[in-house]
Amino acid sequence: MNGQKAYWIWYPGDLELYHALRQNFSRVERGCAWPAFWKSDGFRQRVTYRRSYDLARPETFTVTGGPDTIGYVLVNDRKYPLGALVSCPAGKVRISVHAACIGCVPAVYVDGENVFSDSGWTAEDYCLPPVQAACSRYFTLPGQRIDQWPMLEKVYAPIRAEEVNGGALFTFETELTARLHIVPRIPGRMPGEVFLGESREEALAGSACYFSCKPDPETGLTPRQAMRFAYLPGAGPEDVCVRARHQYVDIPVRARFVCDDETLNRIFEVAAHTFSLCCDVFFLDGVKRDKWIWGGDAYQSLFVNRYLTGDREIEQRTLIALRGNDPPLTHVNTIVDYSLLWILGTAEHALAYRDEAFLSHMLPRMESLMELLLSQRDENGFLIGRKGDWIYVDWAEFDRDGPLCAEQMLLAAALSVMARLSASDKARMYRETARRLTDAIEEYFWDEEKQAYVDSWTSGRRAVTRHAAILAIVFDLVPQARKRRIAETVLFNDDVPPITTPYFRFFELDALCRMGYLKEVLDQIRAYWGGMLDAGVATFWEEYDPQKPAAQQYAMYGDPFGKSLCHAWAASPIYLLARYFIGLSPDPSAPDGWRFDPPEGFFSEVSCEFPAGPKNIRIALKEGKWSRTSEIYGKD
Repeated sequence: MNGQKAYWIWYPGDLELYHALRQNFSRVERGCAWPAFWKSDGFRQRVTYRRSYDLARPETFTVTGGPDTIGYVLVNDRKYPLGALVSCPAGKVRISVHAACIGCVPAVYVDGENVFSDSGWTAEDYCLPPVQAACSRYFTLPGQRIDQWPMLEKVYAPIRAEEVNGGALFTFETELTARLHIVPRIPGRMPGEVFLGESREEALAGSACYFSCKPDPETGLTPRQAMRFAYLPGAGPEDVCVRARHQYVDIPVRARFVCDDETLNRIFEVAAHTFSLCCDVFFLDGVKRDKWIWGGDAYQSLFVNRYLTGDREIEQRTLIALRGNDPPLTHVNTIVDYSLLWILGTAEHALAYRDEAFLSHMLPRMESLMELLLSQRDENGFLIGRKGDWIYVDWAEFDRDGPLCAEQMLLAAALSVMARLSASDKARMYRETARRLTDAIEEYFWDEEKQAYVDSWTSGRRAVTRHAAILAIVFDLVPQARKRRIAETVLFNDDVPPITTPYFRFFELDALCRMGYLKEVLDQIRAYWGGMLDAGVATFWEEYDPQKPAAQQYAMYGDPFGKSLCHAWAASPIYLLARYFIGLSPDPSAPDGWRFDPPEGFFSEVSCEFPAGPKNIRIALKEGKWSRTSEIYGKD
């Protein structure tokens, strides 16, 4: 791995589950801790690592455990405590490291000339057969704490300081995930409270502000939190020196997009910054609210990340954290459709990166999750929720009487994926189940008179929303002629309620692009995301309605400042522009795994590049001619 010799090792998935717990329990709202409300899977507390060597000469090495880890090292039949200098004879030796920890992952670091820890070791949990130990480029030093993810830091000074209502308001150039560092100019005069906001209005809202805190009296630091504005009541701008220590995971942006349309250039730039902030240890929905790992948000992030950073590890960490341990007892985030999107997303990851090893590791978990889903069907084969399940799909007024059509579309798509990936016997079962389901969808949900899929067949209301039609197009569940028909009768029908969330707008715009309505999509990108730019945003919002009065712009979910002003799903123009308007898409049959098929008539000049494994693909349009080259990333 990248020429690195020794790595910290752990049981596969355990480090992801541990840090997912830390992430999903990190949300604070107005002084109240708000841990995520779904079942949280834990890590293994007891693991043994093993490896055999044939050494040319005697050797010594040390084994370090993570925080509070106990255990011992066994070389052939001789036992050593963790941390001791271990002597290893020449010849064939069997080494096992027995580690246990209650509060953290029982990871270990083996440090010797020829005996060292890497993915060549096996890990056992006293339940399942041995598996290959896991490691990461982020944990390579013997003194590292495995419970703290390595972060880089960049310090920002405020671009504006002003006195407001008897306090000091500091403005930063953009939103950051930072610890505010306050140094009083008069020793001992540390401000008592700090109000942090994504907007000026939020920071000045007093008790209505989403996040307030007291700086540490010794260091002057606040907890790491999303912020663009900081308000210190009772202090003057000249009384303190304020800096924002922006902390982030080292995931470089590898994409660049420049065309002859400055609005699109700026949209891509702001979308990239928005998405980068939401790329932490995992894909997060937003950096202020919720700071949780949501399956639907993560599914869309897979597509954006593919074209922006090309970092496969954050995708793997997120998919592992969302899935949890076997057997699955609840759905991803308690949402049935998020379990389906997890299956689809895992397959998408494997396709985009040609990652057969990860797919092989995750396929049993995909199959066990599908077993849970198939156990929840009614007598017609339709997927329904159990008590405690959430059938979400979107924030929309569905006719939810009985099975929901859009949910069945997702199930049909996931079954088709499993039929393609699983071994022959299971593949036949999945294929036949998908066929019966699509037949039942046609029989019960298709309305010939309306030329549309209805939400529910049990209520008799025959209500139509856009969601089932969109998913039928995106996942190729109906013939081309049917796609054209429902595009006209549903997607371009003003009588059908419009999509109101950026979350499902991703699927709608994807469907329109697949149908060839590129001009209409580009117009929407310019209008919606360009409208946010015109409003002066620094990052793209969870939702934007230009018709709302300014005083109501930040409200959502019944909270005056509940709207996330830096949200991952708002970065979808990165995917749409790269995939459809540049024409770059994953293709396992292509020599480098990418097909290039640019549409004509949208740009006169283009200069861009996108990640493709260890290389970056460079694409240009000049004087009417497209060109494509590739270079090793970072070469120049």
